[in-house]
Amino acid sequence: MEELKIALAKLLYEKSYKEGKFVLTSGKESDYYFDCKQTALHPEGGYLISKIFLHLLKEHCPQIKGVGGMTLGADPLVSGVSVLSYVENWPLPAFIVRKKAKGHGTNQYLEGLANFQVGDEVALLEDVVTTGGSVLTACKRVQEAGLKVKHIFCVLDREEGGQEALSQAGYSLTAIFTRSKLLELVNA
Repeated sequence: MEELKIALAKLLYEKSYKEGKFVLTSGKESDYYFDCKQTALHPEGGYLISKIFLHLLKEHCPQIKGVGGMTLGADPLVSGVSVLSYVENWPLPAFIVRKKAKGHGTNQYLEGLANFQVGDEVALLEDVVTTGGSVLTACKRVQEAGLKVKHIFCVLDREEGGQEALSQAGYSLTAIFTRSKLLELVNA
């Protein structure tokens, strides 16, 4: 698994990691920006992220019934994991949490609910966690839809309070990388 993480770190650094002055979704200013979608939408990057997430899912919550996450950052993550899970004979359906309820038809926040039953335990996937605000919103919507969030996984934990906020709300977060670990592996 370490070889896959090193390969992913190098690809993330090349495609997704930018240094400079940036304003984040949380409103915070940062000296770096991490655009995970650039790597998640790359064929090798999508595979590596999905493979590592699937390994972590089996390790931390083998009883889950599926994976989901907040659109747009989690769309390639949950799709990749769902497809790879089928190939690896542990089929996990995916769902996507909308930022706004669908304004017509079923008027719901979650897409893909037909593949789940009320009470199913699921894991949430996220590209980047900063303060945890987006993930907490997703957790609320998932629970309102009748599913139970068992664990949260992200590609990068910026270590800016997100893990603590999620922990206070009763959730566990596992990150593939922190910024320091990502840079350490790139320079290995």
